[in-house]
Amino acid sequence: MGSGAGLLSAQSAPEKSLDPRWTAVGGAAVLSLTAAFTKLADTTSATTVFYRCLIAAVPLAFLAMREISRRGAPEHGDMGLYVLAGALLGIDFATWTQSVAMVGAGIGTVLNNAQALAVPLLAWVFFRERIPMRFVIALPVMFAGLAMAGGALGGDSSADGSPLVGTALGLVSGIAYAGYIVIVGSMRSGSRPYTQVLVSTVAAGVVGTAVATVWGGIDIAPGLESIGWLVALALGGQMLGWLLIGTALPALSAPVGASLLLLQPALAVLIAMVLLHERPTSLQLVGCVLVVAVVGAVSMSPRPRRGGGLPVLPER
Repeated sequence: MGSGAGLLSAQSAPEKSLDPRWTAVGGAAVLSLTAAFTKLADTTSATTVFYRCLIAAVPLAFLAMREISRRGAPEHGDMGLYVLAGALLGIDFATWTQSVAMVGAGIGTVLNNAQALAVPLLAWVFFRERIPMRFVIALPVMFAGLAMAGGALGGDSSADGSPLVGTALGLVSGIAYAGYIVIVGSMRSGSRPYTQVLVSTVAAGVVGTAVATVWGGIDIAPGLESIGWLVALALGGQMLGWLLIGTALPALSAPVGASLLLLQPALAVLIAMVLLHERPTSLQLVGCVLVVAVVGAVSMSPRPRRGGGLPVLPER
């Protein structure tokens, strides 16, 4: 769930284990299905957020209980930060899900890449970390790419809703997720990753569902087909994807890991075109290329990653 898998410590790989680059590619491919699963569930944003968090919380609760029995419960201050991080994650889930409904699965995934620039800005505001010049240069290019990708300058006719509102929600999603990354990255939660992810998941479910009711209430019984896609979203596109990525990234250099994860938004666009018959305009595709290129430039920093965590890329 979320970026918690990036906090998992890597095990020593057997001599004949799978190349971590292929593991990362597999993780990126699984994550790229998340937006398509969200669309295929064909239910309200509140229902999607509620069920993706509820379903994911079940196995996480088992893992967290085992973790607490071995390492003890986290301090009260840490629990408060877990909840705060989860609240931001819930806002991310709610706004991203609605953005996907309005601008399409592929484009909605690309828009979430705004967090690649929001993280260093938030780190500067709260921790006074220096902002490299490459981020300053990248900002106008990133916003231009996001405007084109989101359809603000001419969007996908198959998308349902206002491209301007959908683009704005995609940006809010990226900023909210950036806040989650900054909070979790500033803590020493690596010794209790499952507990952090469980608490954040529960908080995300409560806050995200409440926010998402702006666009419609919860459908407690959305139908077996919708439930099936929501299970695939929670356990496949969400947990399995980050499990693979969390296993692979510690064994890869930051540039290689960031480069491989850039497959995720690109594949999401292709999958949406094939499975959902979404047809982005040429201008939107150019915007997607711009966004992915800028994210690659800012993510593949020559500096070591703070805390050895995941590159600043989507958690979808």
